[in-house]
Amino acid sequence: MAKRQTTSPADVLAKAGVDLHLELHGPRLRAGLTDALREAVRSGRLAPGTRLPASRALADDLGIARSTVTECYTALIEEGWLIARHGSGTRVAERAQPFRGSAQSGGPALRRQPSHGLGAGAADYAEFPRAPWLAAARRAFAAAPHSAFGYGDPLGWMELRMALSGYLSRVRGVYAEPGQIVITSGFHHGLAVIARKLKSLGTDTVAVEAYGLGIYRAVLGDERMNIPPLGVDENGARVEDLAGGKEAGAVLLTPAHQFPTGHALSTERRASVLDWARRTGGVILEDDYDGEFRYDRKPVGALQGLDPDHVVYFGTASKSIAPALRLAWMVVPEHLLPAVAEAKGRVDTVSVLDQLIFTEFVTSGAFDRHVRGRRQNYRRRRDELIEAIAQSTSEVQVTGMAAGLQAVLTLPAGTEAQVLRAAARQGLIVSGLAEFRHPSVEAHQPWRDALVVNFSAVSDSAWPGALRALCGVLP
Repeated sequence: MAKRQTTSPADVLAKAGVDLHLELHGPRLRAGLTDALREAVRSGRLAPGTRLPASRALADDLGIARSTVTECYTALIEEGWLIARHGSGTRVAERAQPFRGSAQSGGPALRRQPSHGLGAGAADYAEFPRAPWLAAARRAFAAAPHSAFGYGDPLGWMELRMALSGYLSRVRGVYAEPGQIVITSGFHHGLAVIARKLKSLGTDTVAVEAYGLGIYRAVLGDERMNIPPLGVDENGARVEDLAGGKEAGAVLLTPAHQFPTGHALSTERRASVLDWARRTGGVILEDDYDGEFRYDRKPVGALQGLDPDHVVYFGTASKSIAPALRLAWMVVPEHLLPAVAEAKGRVDTVSVLDQLIFTEFVTSGAFDRHVRGRRQNYRRRRDELIEAIAQSTSEVQVTGMAAGLQAVLTLPAGTEAQVLRAAARQGLIVSGLAEFRHPSVEAHQPWRDALVVNFSAVSDSAWPGALRALCGVLP
């Protein structure tokens, strides 16, 4: 006797596809069903890749003929809204970009869903080194002592601090004894710890660059710090303004590659800010957020290497590997270390298991290889960005691209908001320079109208389309 085949509820659901609520209007069933499905895709109710119900199942649900559903599916496949593959059923096409609302409703023109992300701060997460990371995890866990699975040293896993001591000295010119390195769960965490301790020591003012990430200002504000701005130009932050009566006890800088304008702090200004710190006892907070990525200039070493007693150095794996690791480090002057250790807490706040893996990743050379590969890829993209814009328009200049993950596109005066609106209509995520301006700073030369374009944010396959979309909205 032939074995009876049984069908599980999961099989039934897989064949049936999603459960749909559709309202059919008008006397013509096929036209009404076609319009309803098209609108469900256009509005985003049916996302790209969604498998639709089998024609028989949908016909039974709606109480109509199966042939009507089949004809409707066929029409939408021909229009490009749906795709059908043998054994995979009928699905919403990946290229069907949804809109919020209906263009037929008589309302205003509607904005497309974002399709190209070139906004600052993001990265191509497809580049996460999965295989090398897994290999490092296997080696690290196999060799880990039993003590590694406890609560951990609040300053971080010592083996990682030793590995970072050698790496930072070799790659960034940082002077760091392992005991001075503190592992944190990101730059924001480290900045909050330092700000908390500076506040307790009597410092209530931290000067910041006039252009930078608002979240940094927010972190300092959460610790009740005053945050006066320092002007920014082609030589980096105007650190000479520190002597102008602002009475800051500390200053937050991005010396190697000012974010977002892209200029390095000049030699004269490096000397000036170090002189200020020595003269006043001030503390320099150095954010080396993308120090590994430089392209066509000599590497600019960390400011900390010039005076370790007056600089707190911050580094992170967020740009070089992925922010999901929540793994960063700071190198603290010895005189501040006891206070920082107290502020950080008595238990490690970073996964010791991730620290074990990252230690192996660094010591095995996998981290160097990964960074080198990403540097080559980003340099290629940067060069393609420069070439594409040069061919597209003479009204836009590209600056700030000798290092880092983004470039600044200077625009004709008064056009920044207009270009951002055009980008939004094309589904292009991009940042205007005004987004990064300190709230107490008015627009001024030389940074007035510009875009900040992150050329590391999309996958290799999406990059050409994103570049075309960008050039299409420029004046």
